[in-house]
Amino acid sequence: MSVGQRVASDHQLARLLQIGVVLEEVVEARAHHHYRALDEELDPEIEALLDEAAEESADHRERLEDLIAQLDAESVSYDDIETLVEAQYGQTKPDDFDGVLYDQLCNEETAYKFYDDLIDAIEGSDSEFSIDRDAVLATLRGIREEEAEGVEEVTEIMERRA
Repeated sequence: MSVGQRVASDHQLARLLQIGVVLEEVVEARAHHHYRALDEELDPEIEALLDEAAEESADHRERLEDLIAQLDAESVSYDDIETLVEAQYGQTKPDDFDGVLYDQLCNEETAYKFYDDLIDAIEGSDSEFSIDRDAVLATLRGIREEEAEGVEEVTEIMERRA
């Protein structure tokens, strides 16, 4: 299933929201990885950035899980979703980037793009869902905006350090 498709059912919407949950888990895990790996070298600005990223990802997961719980659809096994996320979004590892900031920028941009595509797919569909479409879109737009702010924050830090 591609985010580029129109979302035609509760099942498809639930599956895409589950992908978002797993994507947020990946972002949070990578932030924790960097925090542990760089423990003694971590400057306060990077430490705050990683803490904020982990907290934001946990919040996003909870908001997505709330939407999933409201849907009238069977959930897809998280093992299946993790495989999809790994294939689509997990082709790099935290240490593949030249520094914590580049990895964090990639994480923020990937999440932003996922939510942007998901919003487009829902807006491009005329299907009815068992939950309020406007509420789903409002939640996703809020998360997308927070991801955009994360991209800006990381970019500003990188520019200051260049």
